[in-house]
Amino acid sequence: MSTKRKRAPGKKPVNKKGKRHEDSEVDSDLSDNSDNENTTQPDEVLIAGHGDVMDEATPLPKELLNSMIKPAGQLVFFGNVNWDTMGKREVKGQKVHPNVHVPHRFTDLRIRYVASGCVSVHNVVVNEQGQAMTFGRNTSGQLGLDNTESKTTPTLVPALANMNIIGAACGRNHTLFLTDTGTVYACGDNRSGQCGVGNLQPQILTPTRINYRGPPIIKVGCGAEFSVILDVKGGLHSFGLPEYGQLGHNTDGKYFKTSTKLCFNYQTSPKRIVLYIEKTKDGHVAPVDVQQIVDFSCGQNHTVAIDSKKRAFSWGFGGFGRLGHAEQKDEMVPRLIKYFDSQSRGVRSVHCGSTYSLAITEHNGLFMFGQTRKTGEANMYPKPIHDLAGWVIKYVGTAQTSIVVAADETVISWGGSPCYGELGYGEMQKSSTVPKEVTKLSGYKILGLTMGLCFTLMIAANDTDDQKEKVAKLPEYKPAV
Repeated sequence: MSTKRKRAPGKKPVNKKGKRHEDSEVDSDLSDNSDNENTTQPDEVLIAGHGDVMDEATPLPKELLNSMIKPAGQLVFFGNVNWDTMGKREVKGQKVHPNVHVPHRFTDLRIRYVASGCVSVHNVVVNEQGQAMTFGRNTSGQLGLDNTESKTTPTLVPALANMNIIGAACGRNHTLFLTDTGTVYACGDNRSGQCGVGNLQPQILTPTRINYRGPPIIKVGCGAEFSVILDVKGGLHSFGLPEYGQLGHNTDGKYFKTSTKLCFNYQTSPKRIVLYIEKTKDGHVAPVDVQQIVDFSCGQNHTVAIDSKKRAFSWGFGGFGRLGHAEQKDEMVPRLIKYFDSQSRGVRSVHCGSTYSLAITEHNGLFMFGQTRKTGEANMYPKPIHDLAGWVIKYVGTAQTSIVVAADETVISWGGSPCYGELGYGEMQKSSTVPKEVTKLSGYKILGLTMGLCFTLMIAANDTDDQKEKVAKLPEYKPAV
């Protein structure tokens, strides 16, 4: 296959993203394509070969599970509720529900985990018993309910009803679920192999075990059309669309099937990322010895990861400086972010939005690189957000252009216009370019936080009488039928 591959041009126009969608629509019939099948075949054999028996599933170590399973609380929601039209052009005569501009209580369920994504219009919530429930858009079966009907309230996923779910991640139209045995299940759009089941079946309507036989998985993440999983030994594996190098396998997967038809070698099964590099100013490339990856986050078409030495690496689409290397070049393999490679700048956690990345250092500094607004200047390298200096940041939610942070017992949010209520300020002020406190949530203890395309989900503690009283004061959100 390598003879057919063409190298990507060094610099890509920013508007390339729109064009890729047309490509993927055209090539979505590739599942019948023998060329494409051959490119993935050796990979699948290799992975299935070093096999644990399929049925042998033992729970992860108790200490690890205890650190991952958080206490349950009240689900709080605000933002856009038009699941089928969100992020699309408005059509005249279409029924539009009013956005929820202030934090609302949502359902009476006690929820311990919430997941969505910066390009997602669907959600996963896990109840106190560890059962996965989904709601939102369902055009590709991403809710895992064996149909393609959208849901306005959390609905139990029958195929996972008897499993203890400890993690989940949402892509544009696909979902990953992580069980307490370190096993991953996927559903939704699979035209780029992003469900990792070893084939290009266009839609997977019920959660299906991914084609992976390695150490147990402890974290899952999704970009728009790709997925990344982290195993218990610190190995990072990726699968799905390789177009911008976001899989970290040193290729963008492009080849010409005919002189004019561009296709991709989709990665249909998880493949380990083996090479990490650093680049000097004069362009010299050297490998970096990475023992263990401890955390990562996926943006729309890029990923940032942290290793056990608190160094940060980024790869994928480089537009607007979202990789933090002071240039807009795409990176095909994980590249060390030089800015954080110094004594007092070790990275504690990373959080990626559509076109930007956030990093929290061990001394609680919050840094942003990339662009959160649709216009204006981009941060080509990490810059501190001074307004949050001194806050102990516990949770971060990243949407398309908005950011919500839970620090101490305060919720802070910001984002440029247009906003749809996901910042929680109320009807009078919908957006803010500088971090601003969400007064309606002042004094609430937040146990979990995630953001979708333009909405926010939180878990508020409601154990003590005082907390229950506070939560009861929030208005209740009842979806319009």
